Amino acid sequence: MPAAAPAAPAMESAAAPGSVSLQGLTKSFGEFTAVRDLDLDVAPGEFVSMLGPSGSGKTTVLRVIAGFEEATAGVVRLSGVDVTRTPPHARQVNTVFQDYALFPHMTIAENVGYGLTVKGTSKAERVAAVEESLRRVRLEHVADRLPHQLSGGQRQRIALARALILRPQVLLLDEPLGALDKQLREHMQIELKQIQREVGITFIFVTHDQEEALTLSDRVAVFNNGRIEQVGAAREVYENPQTEFVARFLGLSNLVEGSLAEELTGDRRTMSIRPERVRMQPADAPVTDGDVALAGTVSELVYTGPTTRYLVATDAGLDVLAEQPNSHHAASAGAFARGDRVRVAWAPSEAARLP
Repeated sequence: MPAAAPAAPAMESAAAPGSVSLQGLTKSFGEFTAVRDLDLDVAPGEFVSMLGPSGSGKTTVLRVIAGFEEATAGVVRLSGVDVTRTPPHARQVNTVFQDYALFPHMTIAENVGYGLTVKGTSKAERVAAVEESLRRVRLEHVADRLPHQLSGGQRQRIALARALILRPQVLLLDEPLGALDKQLREHMQIELKQIQREVGITFIFVTHDQEEALTLSDRVAVFNNGRIEQVGAAREVYENPQTEFVARFLGLSNLVEGSLAEELTGDRRTMSIRPERVRMQPADAPVTDGDVALAGTVSELVYTGPTTRYLVATDAGLDVLAEQPNSHHAASAGAFARGDRVRVAWAPSEAARLP
């Protein structure tokens, strides 16, 4: 059974400003149920990523929190207040979308200050707030430009500045880095985390990118078929997956099941072993006492730069993926090649047992 989603340990009280609590949340579209009886608590100032494949329900949950979709059942609380039937404009949240939604005919300063203009904030206050917001994202020098004159990364930061200027208690981010190329996306991940620490606002971030979720998050909620399979600190979810889906979706994993697991360890529960925990050694190398070891043949290898991934067809009939760092020492000692007889091994403590 999927692990229940525990409450955030850092949450001081349900009424703390910036807290989010979802209880029994269900959302249906006609006969299709996108989210089923979902519980999740987010602490004030926490950065939580909702991670899952397309159609798993994560964006639907984000839209329900924002008020863009109405829950079919269940309760949404923001800062301890039931907002389940509250319209979007009356909720202390703001949303950043993947396409940034900047007004093309407005300058950057006008875009950032638009929400304050709508609220009727005085010009002097608005100008000061825009300057502060642009300074926070390190783009005060582009205030007079138009959106099409900025790079994708700059537009992303402007969208953040526009959302943060209204000082929401919670910021919702719907795959805001999805349109950026890999290098820029990785750079923006660092900037986004720095901005979140500086402003101290609760961030709820939707992504299908496992590395992105692990990089950014205080906690990760892994979605599957409208439910949360597991929620916890990034390291905890990665190192100790509680279901086969989490083990397979959150990074690469080797699964040893049933009779083979029992033969190797005396326990029939499925083992999940991350490829970087698997050691590659020559077939005639001695086995460390207590280790799980399987002989086999290298059937494929992939050079990734920092590491090399080896696929080993073991004599036990299990294909094992191993990832080894490409250190100078390893290079001088000689790497394994296709067709080499090898042994793959790991310590029992390196394997997670699935309930």
